Amino acid sequence: MITLNRPERRNAMTPEMQQELIVAMEEAAASDCSVVVFAGAGEAFCAGLDLSSLQGMNDKSAAEFTADAERIAKLFRTLYELPKPTIAAVHGAAVAGGTGLATMCDFTLAVPGAKFGYTEVKIGFVPAVVSAFLVLQIGEKAARDLLLTGRLFTSEEAQRLGLVNEVVPAEQLAARTLELVALLKANSPEALAATKRLLRTQNKVWLDTAIAEALAANAKARETHDFREGVAAFLEKRKPVWGKG
Repeated sequence: MITLNRPERRNAMTPEMQQELIVAMEEAAASDCSVVVFAGAGEAFCAGLDLSSLQGMNDKSAAEFTADAERIAKLFRTLYELPKPTIAAVHGAAVAGGTGLATMCDFTLAVPGAKFGYTEVKIGFVPAVVSAFLVLQIGEKAARDLLLTGRLFTSEEAQRLGLVNEVVPAEQLAARTLELVALLKANSPEALAATKRLLRTQNKVWLDTAIAEALAANAKARETHDFREGVAAFLEKRKPVWGKG
């Protein structure tokens, strides 16, 4: 099991945490484990990127912005291409990058009270990398709704959209996760890996192009007035004052 363990920050991801997740997934891929389960410590699954880590962004170079975008892309690509079956056990909010992390797993189990949302536009950012995977999952029209409104949505709606496999009562989440692990472990590891490899190969050409475009959009967005203003407003707990666009 890979547990996001910053409960005091609702498991919001810092650059260091993103790198630790990448390493943990690479180690899981190389190990003899059969299934990888993701969970969050505390009340939330993952609140997305820890915006407090962006306080010094005005001092960053374009190359550093690009490196940040590439690390985010590697995080989600590593998850998408993990040869072992993956399960997200979502017991609380999974927002922005947390939504991507939770719903990009092969199986997503969520309690009724969990909330999801691609909220990046609310802080002047572009949901770049996650958009590529989201379009693959639910189609462009539904993806536009979630990405452009930045609205929060429930576990039940996420299930209707195909982002959540099952909505499970909180008291049954651990047991249902173990039940699914057992079901997957009963299958051929080679066949599971081959099936996942086939699925990702079918989407590789499109995804390569989409992620390249996303990297450029991600890095460029970090240099804009609206992003700087959006992050500052969030940290200062005030309404943002957007530019004219």
